[in-house]
Order: sequence, then structure tokens, then C-alpha cells
Amino acid sequence: MNKDLTEGSPARVLWMFSIPMFVSVIFQQLYNIADSVVAGKFAGEDALAAVGASYPVTMIFMAVAVGSNIGCAVIISQLFGAKRYGEMKTAVSTTLVAGAVISAVLMTLGLVFCPLMLKGLQTPDNIFDDGALYLNIYIGGFLFLYLYNVCTGIFTSMGDSKTPLYFLIGSSVGNIVLDLVFVIVFHWGVAGVAWATFMAQGIACLLALLALKKRVSSIKTEGPIPLFSWRMLKRISLVAVPSILQQSFISVGNIFIQGMVNSFGSSVIAGYSAAVKLNTFSITSLTTLGNGLSSFTAQNMGAGKLERVKKGFRAGLCMAWLVAGVFVVVLWGFAEPMIHIFMEEEGGLAMETGVEFLRIVAPFYIVIAAKLTADGVLRGSGAMKEFMIATFTDLILRVIISYIWAGSMGPRGIWLSWPVGWIVAAGVSAFFYIKGNWKKTAAV
Repeated sequence: MNKDLTEGSPARVLWMFSIPMFVSVIFQQLYNIADSVVAGKFAGEDALAAVGASYPVTMIFMAVAVGSNIGCAVIISQLFGAKRYGEMKTAVSTTLVAGAVISAVLMTLGLVFCPLMLKGLQTPDNIFDDGALYLNIYIGGFLFLYLYNVCTGIFTSMGDSKTPLYFLIGSSVGNIVLDLVFVIVFHWGVAGVAWATFMAQGIACLLALLALKKRVSSIKTEGPIPLFSWRMLKRISLVAVPSILQQSFISVGNIFIQGMVNSFGSSVIAGYSAAVKLNTFSITSLTTLGNGLSSFTAQNMGAGKLERVKKGFRAGLCMAWLVAGVFVVVLWGFAEPMIHIFMEEEGGLAMETGVEFLRIVAPFYIVIAAKLTADGVLRGSGAMKEFMIATFTDLILRVIISYIWAGSMGPRGIWLSWPVGWIVAAGVSAFFYIKGNWKKTAAV
């Protein structure tokens, strides 16, 4: 059901809109974590390390999908808020056509260069073949991943955060069941968890496309609607390309960090793989709340209601801090049992690595929550330059500090770079929000 986010109490509207999105991301992350849990528990530490070693590469592809999701969502939200439904339909179809072409090209390139990417990451020989196998199957399903993410962005831009939730619940449950069947029953190992993701994502994508077609067709417009527009593609690209670059830059930075982690051996890789999945769960949850605020901001900017955006920011910040506080308690206070979810052995270097990472990083979720909330307003208003500066500040600092400190402190130096980058970047995002340039950037 489409929802107008420009009416009603800003706090209540934002909470009601964001809660389904938050639940959606929980299922999405369970979906991603399931691969590592099943691999680590039932195929061994090397299998967990193989999935973990390929993770930064898979995140580059995810970055393109998420960046496109953000780009189309901002423009469609603005058009929906302004009630320009004909242009909105053109934006939807243009996004899907362009997305199909982009994803097919990237899928082909990924399959060709998969071995080179893993070699560049200094992937140890004992996990290289399994890492390449997992990565090839994952990239083979990129078309499904891309179009599914675009569909969810379109649904949320029209104020519907519940439909993506339903698809994610079904897809996540299906993925977990297939993981267990393929690995425990069929003994497919790493290939099993990869094929489970491929199949679950493919079914979810097809169902989302059918639901989206029905939803868009139900919106009444007059006259013929162009299915593709270069002008609209350019407009979407002005938001999508910076978002893709931002997301990709993060993924490339994580590849550098993964390369440093890989140099410390498969046990450190396994521990880091488990911890970073939990960390990603937390950060993605907070990012999703920021994305909800982006849709809220975009619709209200389209309707010319700036004061509602400010009230939405305050409500979003309270929501983000509440969620961050829960993650701090769980991942800092219960670090060891959380890492134990991924592996059979209770001691050893892998367990120690994962626990140390969480204990260092988790207390600073409160800081990154504030940054991602401010980013939600910057992105939703179309202030992409400011948004990218804040994000790149975080990543550049983390990569540089990791390289410097890893040499003297080992893996701990890499983990310590996270809080430093977050603190500085949060200050940059807050500065741009307070400065208020975002108020002048949106033009429907």
C-alpha cells in the first residue's frame, strides 16, 4: 500500500514507515549470515574463511545494487510527493530497463575477473578454490540481486515499506532452509550455501517484479507514459551514480582491509568473517533507518515541507540511538557467545579475533548512528556532494590507519581504525546537516 509521508505527525509517520524496513533488514542480514553460520558449523573453519574471503567482492556488487536503489528511490519519492505520477511511472520503468543492462554487463565482467580479484586479496591457497566457487555462483545471480534491490527501493519511495518485508521474510526463510538441505543433506559445502542464496534471491526477484508491475499499473494517469527516458535516466543518475560510487568506494576500501586481514592467515580470516558479519548486521540496520529518513525527506522536500524534515531528523535520531544501544549491549556484552554461533570450537585464534573486533568496535555504534541519520537527510534532499564527503572521510581514514597500525599492532590495529573513522565522519555529517545547504538542493 502506497503511503503519503507528507501528512500526519512526522515522528509517528517515520516510525510506522521505518519499522517494517528495520524488520526487513533483520531478515536480509539473517539471510546473509546464514551462509557463514552453516558453512562454519557444518563445513568447517576453512569453509567459513572461504565465504568470508569472498565477502568484500560480493559487497562491490551489492554496492551497485544498493546505490541504484537509493538513486531511484530519491527521485521517485520526490515525484510521488509532488503527485506527478506520470513522470514517476517513467522513472520506474527507466530504472528497471537501465538496471537490467547494467547488471548483465557487471555479471559478465565479474565472472571473467573473479580469480584475479581473489588473488589480489591475497586469499590463502587452502581456501582459494572454495572462495572462487562461492563467488562465481553469487555473481551468476547478480541480475536477480540488482533488480530485487531496485524493486524494494521503488516500493519504499511510494511509502510502502511492508511489501519488501514480506518478500524478505519468505526469501530469508527459504535461503536458510536451502542452506541446511544443500550442506547437511547433500554435502555440497560452500557451493551449497551459494546455490541457496542464488535460488532464494531469484524467486524473490521475480515475485517482486510482478508485484511492482501490478502496483504501478494501479496508479491512474492520463495519456501515454514513456517507458524509457534519457532525460529521466540522467536525473536518476545524478543521485544514483554518487550513491553507487559511495557504496562502491566503501566496498573497495573493505577489499583493502580484507587483503590486510588475509595476510594474517585463515584463522584470523575466519574470526574476522564472523565478527564483520555481525558488524554489518548492525551497520546495515542503522543504514536502513537512514534510508527510511531519506524517503521521508525526499517526499517532504518534493512537497516543500522543510519543517517536517527537521522534525523527522529528530525522530530518526532517537530511533537510531535506541537501536544502536541494543547492538552495543548484545555485541559488546555477549561477544563470545555471538562469535560462537559461527564456529564449533570455543577457543583458538579465530574465536579470539572475532571477540576482540566486536569489543573494540561495538561501543561506537552510537556515533555511527548519528552519522547515518544526518546522511539520511543529506541523501534524501539530494545533497550528494556533502553526503559523499562525509562517507569518504570515514573510509579513507580507516584504510590509512589500518595500513599504519597493522604493521605495529597486527590485526588489532585494523580493528581500532573503525572508531576513529566513525568519530571524524560523524562530525562532518553533523556539520553539513547543521549548516543547512541541504535545504536548497531539492528541485522536483
